[in-house]
Amino acid sequence: MAIYAIGDVQGCFDELERLLDKISFDESKDKLWFVGDLVNRGTKSLETLRFIKNLGSIAITVLGNHDIHLLVVSNFPERIKQKDTFQSILNAPDSDELIDWLRQKPLFHYDETLKIGLLHAGLPPQWDLKQTQKMARLAENALQADDYQNMLAMLYSNQPHLWSEKLEGIEQLRFIFNCFTRMRFCDETGRLDFENNGELGSQPAHLIPWFQIKNRKTANVKLIFGHWAALGFYAGNNCFGIDTGCVWGRELTALRLDNLEK
Repeated sequence: MAIYAIGDVQGCFDELERLLDKISFDESKDKLWFVGDLVNRGTKSLETLRFIKNLGSIAITVLGNHDIHLLVVSNFPERIKQKDTFQSILNAPDSDELIDWLRQKPLFHYDETLKIGLLHAGLPPQWDLKQTQKMARLAENALQADDYQNMLAMLYSNQPHLWSEKLEGIEQLRFIFNCFTRMRFCDETGRLDFENNGELGSQPAHLIPWFQIKNRKTANVKLIFGHWAALGFYAGNNCFGIDTGCVWGRELTALRLDNLEK
């Protein structure tokens, strides 16, 4: 049995099929972990979503910012953007089924056997593994609640951008979602930055990649993430970045997890 983590697919279904052929993926025994952003910007978001959904329990996926955006647009069509390419999902006969399936996906997955965590974007330095899991469950419960549309309606905002134990309600949820699905750079206190998304070294001097923050409380946890195409493949600080920009004409990456240290 092999377990592979797959970088941001973003509707690049043909490339996903070729990658799975290249690694000789066997549905009868192998498993796949997806770092989120299954949809959008690519041309085959519908095919991608259907394929991963139909894999059932052998596929684990966490939510990315483009997946959250699809959930928002499915409830608030006026929020669709000119560059969005998931209209085929919204028009599909199984649209409601696909959207509901996506809404049940987690923001964070941790495998107790492998001792590896999976997320889309980043974590603030103040959270250890236990709090990371707690915060993920809090946001997941809000997304899976019957009245989840009320939360989605107020979700889009860059504020608050700094963690505090005093945060509550929608402000707490915004911060949680923004970390798990949008985070790249922050300052040494963990204050989130949403303006810079380039290569390492392109950022202002006061900003640091989230995984290089000194005294980060998840520094002892092996983490797999995506979201950062300009970063490319990254291995360091006990973290592995695997968004290698497939939708921008580069590659789709598979990282084998069951022998990661070999």
